[in-house]
Amino acid sequence: MESEFLKSLVIIFGASALVVFLLHKLKIPSIVGFLVAGAIIGPYGIGIIKDIHSIEIMAEIGVILLLFTIGIEFSMAKLTRMRKAVIAGGGIQVLLTIALSATAAYLVTGNANRSVFFGFLIALSSTAIVLKMLAEKGEIDSPHGRIMVGILIFQDLCVVPLMLLIPSLSGDEINIADALIKMGKAALIIAIVLLSARWVVPGLLHQVVRTRSRELFITTIILICIGIAFLTSRYGLSLALGAFLAGLIISESEYAHQATSDILPFKDSFIGMFFVSVGMLMDAGYMFDNCLKIAVVVALIFVLKVVTGIISALSIGSPLRTSVTAGLGLAQIGEFSFVLAVAGKAAGIITGEFYQVFLSSSVVTMIMTPFILKSAPFVSGWITSRHLLKRIASLKRVSEGEGFPRRRHDHVIIIGFGLNGRNLARVLKEAEIPYVVLEMNSDTVRELKKKGEPIYYGDGSSMEILHKMGIEKARLLVIAISDPVSTRRIVSIARHENPDVHIIVRTRYLAEVNELRTLGANEVIPEEFETSIEIFSRVLHKYNFPNNVILDMVDKIRSDSYTALRSVELPKRYLFEKCEWLPEIEIDGFRISEGLHLAGKSIAELQVRKKTGVTIIAVRRSHEVFTNPEPDFRFRVGDIILFTGERKNMMKALDYFKGEE
Repeated sequence: MESEFLKSLVIIFGASALVVFLLHKLKIPSIVGFLVAGAIIGPYGIGIIKDIHSIEIMAEIGVILLLFTIGIEFSMAKLTRMRKAVIAGGGIQVLLTIALSATAAYLVTGNANRSVFFGFLIALSSTAIVLKMLAEKGEIDSPHGRIMVGILIFQDLCVVPLMLLIPSLSGDEINIADALIKMGKAALIIAIVLLSARWVVPGLLHQVVRTRSRELFITTIILICIGIAFLTSRYGLSLALGAFLAGLIISESEYAHQATSDILPFKDSFIGMFFVSVGMLMDAGYMFDNCLKIAVVVALIFVLKVVTGIISALSIGSPLRTSVTAGLGLAQIGEFSFVLAVAGKAAGIITGEFYQVFLSSSVVTMIMTPFILKSAPFVSGWITSRHLLKRIASLKRVSEGEGFPRRRHDHVIIIGFGLNGRNLARVLKEAEIPYVVLEMNSDTVRELKKKGEPIYYGDGSSMEILHKMGIEKARLLVIAISDPVSTRRIVSIARHENPDVHIIVRTRYLAEVNELRTLGANEVIPEEFETSIEIFSRVLHKYNFPNNVILDMVDKIRSDSYTALRSVELPKRYLFEKCEWLPEIEIDGFRISEGLHLAGKSIAELQVRKKTGVTIIAVRRSHEVFTNPEPDFRFRVGDIILFTGERKNMMKALDYFKGEE
């Protein structure tokens, strides 16, 4: 038995590696490779692996670890901010999908119970696939990413009531009291888990970390992850939701990043097993014999889910383009729908034929998902550019009640009001430089507009919106959003509409720099390399490299689109290390207060350099600065002296200034 299991693992990893490698050459996502590998080696393929039960167990571990790492990237505060997407967006999407799917199924089957159950199956989307794709593209925190995550969380919360309603659909009487007790237990478990994030887990992890045992830390993290997933599953919730909640708990502690780095190797190994196990469910022979029927069902699922996804996103105030992207991203069947389907088949709600059609259609939608998500931004951009939908988007902006700014000129346009946008706005306000902000989070716009911020609701990838913000008269455009496709579109439109505007773009990855420069961006700031620049600048400073040398290197790297960072020629370290002519120089300041002997005396009278070895390089008096003051310069109370010298003389100077020589 053990050798058979190991043999299965060898076959799975070997086939997966080969298929993923071949498809990677064709630029096809790895998820598709795992699904195809599963279909080939599974019981309906060449049949190398017939018993997939043990593989399914490992696949569940993969889903748990994936959702756990996603949960770590969130926080309770972020989840609270997403409550509209979770409750309103998710509620509308699930109820509307069930209603429309049940109506369509009833027209075909004429069976009300079976039609409603079909709606249950269609309502759920694949948490594992969608979140993995969003994480790989760095779009979990993008506007459409937040909507999709919120709706997926609500869908996982719906698992309990949907499972409890299966007996009533099969014709059995449902025990209302029993159902309420089960739902109450599920709600209690969620409450306990979330409360432990504040009161129990941080203290536990602190005690574990104090032992300085990495093995104990990893064991504790895995225990929290799998333990909470098991607990939620035991009370009727999904494993995925439990794992996500476990990640949320860890995110509230200072050990979140270490936990992520320790779990990642396990997650990447096991998550492939999930997609392989899904691929094993695909019966290629049955699909070939019933291809027309399956194609119709897939088309029906796709249209229904895209429509309901768009409507739910629009209903919570999302722009049309973001709503279309979110709708396309949720257009597949979820992994928990398989569990519902098995339960429905056992209860006699659906037949074996119905089950096979649903199973085949579901796997096809999963295989299509990576391609749909990849093309979603372009499709949504094309759809929103159509005349009718542009009118709809315009009406939606009017309904938001956000009037656009009056005509401005020589101002700064900030697109995106995250941390970077807020910091920039604060500096511009202090400097009295005119600016306007464009943001797609309606709650943020409403909140900050009350505080007097010149912030407006709209999609920066719309030419009309950019003109409303005065792009043709703006001096600078700063783009600080987490949506690569929208960023490229904004740069292209802005450069076309105003050839003279200076465009600064913040991006996450170096790979996007060249394309953004080609589209018209003047400066592209990749976060990962700016951090590297800041670090090496400080390191070289500590090794006494001249400041102008460091600045020259930084300028060279930035001016050449950061490509120089891989081959920049640094001055030889020995030129600046342990040289007698380059002592360890420091700079410090001293404020003259009442009663000190410095007040009223000149630099010549005090003989600062002779007595302490330091040199006075500047004096600040109120708003005036006197650089390199003359020997006859006299100090006053309140003056701030800036002086420099070797480290060994700095304390001597401070003592002298205080009158403690």
